[in-house]
Amino acid sequence: MRQRIVVGVSGSPGSLAALHRATAEARERDADLCAVLAWQLPGGGLGSRATYGTAALREYREAAVEHLRTLLDGAFAVRGPGVALSGFAVRGEPGAVLVEAAESADGLLVVGAGTRGRWLRALRPSVARYCLEHAACPVLAVPPNPLEAELAAVLGDDWPLPPGP
Repeated sequence: MRQRIVVGVSGSPGSLAALHRATAEARERDADLCAVLAWQLPGGGLGSRATYGTAALREYREAAVEHLRTLLDGAFAVRGPGVALSGFAVRGEPGAVLVEAAESADGLLVVGAGTRGRWLRALRPSVARYCLEHAACPVLAVPPNPLEAELAAVLGDDWPLPPGP
């Protein structure tokens, strides 16, 4: 069985850096690449069928799938990834979704460890930290691009903006 590399994508600069690093790792290891976008209903995990209805749930899921497709098309627009690539949009908390997707101990989980402002740290736990603490396989936390740090210094707590749907 081929090794599988799972990468979390959201559209943030850190996740795009992680996607490109995971692609390089997959090429080097001759592994399959699995891009995973975790999505949630507005209000986080509080939504249910009773609250939103099945039609709304389907629309949110389709929006997440389209967001993932757009991210992957944009990331590999000039040339394809050069490895077998699959993408999944999964409803749930990002850290838990990624850990479950990378449950195979022989794989690799790649996540962005981007710059987080004070407000974002207070509102959302670090996905990278969750994955490092809970994954059964090795985790590669990709540090932020130096340009991202410069943007964060200029924009302050407004950077990074929350990703997609």
